[in-house]
Amino acid sequence: MALPSSELAPLSNNAFQVPGPRWSHPVAMFVIRRVAAGLLTLLAASIVIFLAASVLLGNAAVVVLGRAAQPATVRALESRLGLDHSLPHRYLAWLWSMLHGNFGDSAVAVAEGRAQTSISATLGEPFLHSAVLALVTTALLIPLTLFFGALAGMHAGRRLDHAISVPSLVFGGLPEFVSGTGLIYLFFTVLGVLPPVALLSPGTSTSGLVKQMVLPVLTLLAVALGAGIRQVRSGMIETLEEQFVHYARMNGIRERRVLVRYALRNALAPSVQTIAQNLQYLVGGIIIVESIFAYPGIGTYLVDAVTTRDVTEVQAASLILATVYIVINIVADLIVVLMVPRLRTAL
Repeated sequence: MALPSSELAPLSNNAFQVPGPRWSHPVAMFVIRRVAAGLLTLLAASIVIFLAASVLLGNAAVVVLGRAAQPATVRALESRLGLDHSLPHRYLAWLWSMLHGNFGDSAVAVAEGRAQTSISATLGEPFLHSAVLALVTTALLIPLTLFFGALAGMHAGRRLDHAISVPSLVFGGLPEFVSGTGLIYLFFTVLGVLPPVALLSPGTSTSGLVKQMVLPVLTLLAVALGAGIRQVRSGMIETLEEQFVHYARMNGIRERRVLVRYALRNALAPSVQTIAQNLQYLVGGIIIVESIFAYPGIGTYLVDAVTTRDVTEVQAASLILATVYIVINIVADLIVVLMVPRLRTAL
């Protein structure tokens, strides 16, 4: 017996539908869009960095050699650094080198006739030092932000809330150099237990390295924790007023399970962006903190390059920091989408 046409229509639409490729999954498409947007942003940042360094710092050969240098010497250094081409040509050559992991030669090193002129060789160690400092700070920042923010939110308006919120507001509003100077005065001048600088010399013992990193990490945490704690606290208070939390309590679910599994999990999603912003702050704040404590990281490397007006070093260090900033933003957006089901369905 033939089936009615009304029953055949759904069969023809669904039974023979071919699944799309995996890359067409909404989350995968979201990742592709965010990565593409990040690459375009990085491209724009590279143009700004190259032009700003080239215009503000001037001709690297003239700056390094001085205006009293012989024209032939200046031209030779310009040829060595590729400065004898037009600005667009120099940018494209610089960008192509960056894509291949070649950051060029240091103008100062070439002018001084040093044996090691490659920026890639000299930038590796400062980058590693900054990465260690950032990772240690991040490993402490995230759990402390979640713990104290959730604790303040669960005890909103009580003494424990005030004991957490007031210091976070105070320290979060202080500039890095104020917090760093205060910590140096307290732990070095008054107590004499921690060194005021972090030189990280090769012969230093492990305990010595840990001591030298304490004050830089504390300074970064003091500023970054404030905004994160307030955001998690606000999210926790708002989530505790939701209907599903009241229903969970009415059904006899233990309070600890309600707080951890239901309230805290839903309060974390809006806080991810704030935590990501704090991590992005580390990219800029680490420059100031490294300068305060003489920490030999990429921030100190960048400050020294600006001081000596080494254009090529400034461009390389700035592009690395911009790349880290953009990557953190992309990862944060992805985490938020994965944590919040309604955002995945809206893709």
